[in-house]
Amino acid sequence: MTACAIEGGTAGPATTADPGPEESGEPEEPVGAEGATEPVGAAGPVGAAAPWAGAPRAPGTFTLTADGAYGARLTAAPGAPGEQRAWYPERWTLDGPEPYAVPLPLHQPEEPDAQVVPLADGRVLIRRRVADRQMFSLLYPTGPATGELPLGAVECDGMTLLPPSPDGSSVYGLSAGDHSSLLWLVAGGAFGPELVAEIPGHCSGGVWLDRAGRILALDRQLPGGGPVKAVAVDLERNGEVTPLLQIAPSSDDRLLLADPDSGLLLIRSDAPGHDRLGWGVLGSCLPVRFPECLRPADVAVTPFAVQPGQMLMPESCAVALRIDGAAGSWVGVWRPQGRRLHQLAAPEGWSAGAGFWSRDGVLHLPCTNAATPCAVARIEAPGDDGPLPDTGGTGGTDGDASGTEPFGAVTPPVVCKPVPLGQAPLHRAAPPD
Repeated sequence: MTACAIEGGTAGPATTADPGPEESGEPEEPVGAEGATEPVGAAGPVGAAAPWAGAPRAPGTFTLTADGAYGARLTAAPGAPGEQRAWYPERWTLDGPEPYAVPLPLHQPEEPDAQVVPLADGRVLIRRRVADRQMFSLLYPTGPATGELPLGAVECDGMTLLPPSPDGSSVYGLSAGDHSSLLWLVAGGAFGPELVAEIPGHCSGGVWLDRAGRILALDRQLPGGGPVKAVAVDLERNGEVTPLLQIAPSSDDRLLLADPDSGLLLIRSDAPGHDRLGWGVLGSCLPVRFPECLRPADVAVTPFAVQPGQMLMPESCAVALRIDGAAGSWVGVWRPQGRRLHQLAAPEGWSAGAGFWSRDGVLHLPCTNAATPCAVARIEAPGDDGPLPDTGGTGGTDGDASGTEPFGAVTPPVVCKPVPLGQAPLHRAAPPD
């Protein structure tokens, strides 16, 4: 069992005034072959005299709210070579006519291992580690200063904040142990951090399966070892755990991304014999497919955003992927129905792996560089030249090239079953006849 305890779980008064209204089957394309990216917006209302103006941005994690309205990151003020950098949180506002960044420094610098998560009301949750405690506060701009609302602490060796809940007001933290993992509601509760569930096994990941913030998918390894399997955790039923992915008995099956509108799931599994990126549909009995186009040579491919609003049309969703290779990081765009991976040059200063889609298929990528300290590059999803011939999963040259071949069992079906996504606690409505 993971030993954790709550300390100081009261949301006391803020240290300053309350926050006011805020302010493929075809040859792969070479990097940069298409999709010129034009940054939109420049520095926001940060005064030129502020010590953080023009500060070099750290390549740390950039976290977005579920709707893409706000972003947050930990960055650092400039300093002399060899001098210790002063870290502070920074919030980006992305839902206005122009993006702008607001620095949120306090009286002392943050540690570089602090985590920040934006909320839908513009505040930013920060997790700090102090000795054997995880301390939580909400930060917000108040005039020229930064307001802080302490939320309390949890006695725990380590904790990871999960992606922001779709409800916009809740943030969960995961403290994983060898025998059990503890899921905490660290922001959005009535009395500070609250223990939500204790889940047997070592858990990681974290993907939301619905718009209400009720069903959370985690990757779990049971005590004593064994394969890693994605499970669904129902937060309104005391953390009830339901199997989500079971591609093969001994395979590691992890969930990377999910789109609640269409049911599209992006999965990483070694069921085909080695680690592959695949896709399936929540509530479907069809097998997971592992497109050949999603494993280009000598690079790592990781999905980070799915186009929302494609109700009951998972094959039409545009998926944004981060591609990492010897030359750096760039952007990939792919649709299940197109079966082709488009590789695009990343905008200068892109926070690699951060971005969100609009419903009409425009990819927004936050980026920062000397010319534009706060900007969003926009890329329209490239079109596909029509779906390639479906070989029916029988293999052959066309099937291998197009990525239409689903992973199927060579041994009897009981050894390698289709993904039992229909057993998950969420079911999509059947399309009308």
